[in-house]
Amino acid sequence: MSSALALPSTKDRSDDLAALSVVPARHPWRWVGIAVVLVLVAQFVHGLVTNPGWDWPTFARYFTAESILRAVGTTIVLTVLGTVLGFALGIVVALLRLSRSVFLQGVGWTYVWAFRSIPLIVQLLFWFNISYLYQRLSVGIPFGPEFYSFETVQLISPMGAAVLGLALHQAAYAAEIVRSGVISVEPGQLEAAAALGVPKGRQLRRIVLPQAMRAILPNAANEVISLFKGTSVVSVMAIGELFYQVQVVYGRNARVVALLMVATVWYIILTTLLSIGQHYVERYFARGARR
Repeated sequence: MSSALALPSTKDRSDDLAALSVVPARHPWRWVGIAVVLVLVAQFVHGLVTNPGWDWPTFARYFTAESILRAVGTTIVLTVLGTVLGFALGIVVALLRLSRSVFLQGVGWTYVWAFRSIPLIVQLLFWFNISYLYQRLSVGIPFGPEFYSFETVQLISPMGAAVLGLALHQAAYAAEIVRSGVISVEPGQLEAAAALGVPKGRQLRRIVLPQAMRAILPNAANEVISLFKGTSVVSVMAIGELFYQVQVVYGRNARVVALLMVATVWYIILTTLLSIGQHYVERYFARGARR
């Protein structure tokens, strides 16, 4: 004689599930961590407010001083010129590295290797002192007659040397950022475009770059922010950017901490603005990739 097992009905299972009590997940260590962080933040803010060493009256007096605002403008100009020229040259170097020509690949690789190996401050001082090595430059036939010559002292000013050094240094990193974005694009899409007869120029503009930008932008924005803060290195050339001007002021009044806070807050404000711009640019190029 056979016997069949009685399976619980759907209604019985629903009643059993309804009878269960729902207990929310507990995270006691999360609350401990939050409490510790809040206590540390409160202590830090309390120290900022009550510690007279921060010298907030001096900070307020110099934060919007005319000399500081001019220095902020110089810092922005150095960042913009270094970024534009650096990424323009970096795109060319990236194309060299992506070329099918072994010679062009070697030229691109050598440029990246050289300018990433030499510290930025050394490059800046080299261009600043170029007239020490080459007093005169000439245009003419190699190893032959000269048609025109000029003094190198008149060719590169301190500001020009700073822009040149920043741009050449930035180009080496920009080239690798652009190259990594281009090679991240699925090769099958280019093969499909070629099969449809899409010209190579249009493939680059309409297929490769829009997709590569999603990989390029985060790293590129990070490099721009690093360059913005790295402009402080040109203070060794006595150029009146933000950090140099702050040094000049606290060299006169000995209010080191207050003036350093002036520079710090300006760097934070401008970096925040760059980060906000990065967010909107990334959102623009992410259209169609997010649902």
